[in-house]
Amino acid sequence: MPAGAGVRAHSPARRAWQRFRRHRRGYISLWIFAILFGVSLFAGVLSNDRPLLASYDGNLYVPLWKDYPETTFGGDFNAPTEWHDPFIRQQFQKGGNWLLWPLNRYSFNTLNYYAELPNPAPPSAQNVLGTDDRGRDVLARLLYGFRLSVLFGLALTAIGTGLGIVMGALQGYFAGRVDITLQRFIEVWSAIPELYLLLILASVFEPGIGVLLVTLSLFGWMGLSDYVRAEFLRNRQLEFVQAARALGLPRRTIILRHILPNSLTPVLAFLPFRMSAAIVALASLDFLGLGVSESSPSLGELLAQGKTNLDAWWIALPTFGVLVGMLMLLIFIGEALRDALDPRKR
Repeated sequence: MPAGAGVRAHSPARRAWQRFRRHRRGYISLWIFAILFGVSLFAGVLSNDRPLLASYDGNLYVPLWKDYPETTFGGDFNAPTEWHDPFIRQQFQKGGNWLLWPLNRYSFNTLNYYAELPNPAPPSAQNVLGTDDRGRDVLARLLYGFRLSVLFGLALTAIGTGLGIVMGALQGYFAGRVDITLQRFIEVWSAIPELYLLLILASVFEPGIGVLLVTLSLFGWMGLSDYVRAEFLRNRQLEFVQAARALGLPRRTIILRHILPNSLTPVLAFLPFRMSAAIVALASLDFLGLGVSESSPSLGELLAQGKTNLDAWWIALPTFGVLVGMLMLLIFIGEALRDALDPRKR
C-alpha cells in the first residue's frame, strides 16, 4: 500500500462522509434531492410548447432552439409557428411528416387556448395536472418553479454564507475595536425592518429575481457571522495559530489556511437549513405578491392561486406537496450533515 494511503483513508473529511452515509434517511434524501434537481435542470427539454424535432417534406427542423415562420410548414403568415395550432398539427399528419414532442407539451408560460373547459381546468389528457386561472399548465409551472426555487436558494445561500464568513472572520480574528465596531453595525443593521424595505423596493423597481436576491442577501448573512466569529475567537488562540504567527506568516495565510478550515463546521452544518429558509422566503414573498414577476414560474404564486380558487384542488395540493417535500428533503440532509460533523459523535 502506498505511503500515506492509510492516513488519507482515515482523514477527517472521509470519516465525516462515512458518518453521513450511515445516516440512511439523510443519505437517501440527498440522492433524491440531487436527482430531482438534475431532472429540473432539463425542464426546457422535458416540458415545452415546442417540439424537440420536426420533419417536414424531408427536411429536419429543431424548433426547440430556433423559430420558424408558419409559411415554412404551409401556413399563410410570416410569423413564428404556433405548434399547438390545429392547422399546423394537421400539416404534420400528412405524408412522412412527423413531430417529436417533449414529455409535457407545455412550457411554464404557455396558454392553452384549445382547452375544452374554462380555466382553471381540471386534470385531463392534455394537462395532466390541469391549468391555473390563466390557462397555464400546472405541471410545467411546478417543474420550472422547483428549478427556480432551488437555484434561488443556492444563490442566496452562497451569497449569505460568503458575507457571513467574511464578516465573522474579521470580527473573530482582529477582535478588539474591530469586533466591537462591527457588532454595533450588525445591531443597527438588523433593526431595519426587512419587509418594509421590500415594500419600498417593490414600489420603486420592477419585481424580479435580481432585486429579491440582492435585498435578501443584505440581511441573510448576520446569523451565520455570529457562529464564524465564535469559531475564530476560539481558534485564534490555539497553539498552531500562535506558531504560525511566530514564524512570521502573513495574516491572509493564517486566516485562509489555518483558522478558516477549522472554523467551517457550523457553516457546513447549517447550509441545508439556510437553503430551506431561502426557499420558504421566496415562496412567502411570491405568495404576498412581493417576489418575482408574474410571468415567472413560482410556487408561491401557485399557492396564492390555490387560495383564490379553493375549488381548484389541482393547483394548491400538488404545489403544497412539492414545497413540503423539497423542504423535508433539505431538513433530512441538514440533520445528517449536522450529526456527521458533530465532534461529540466522532
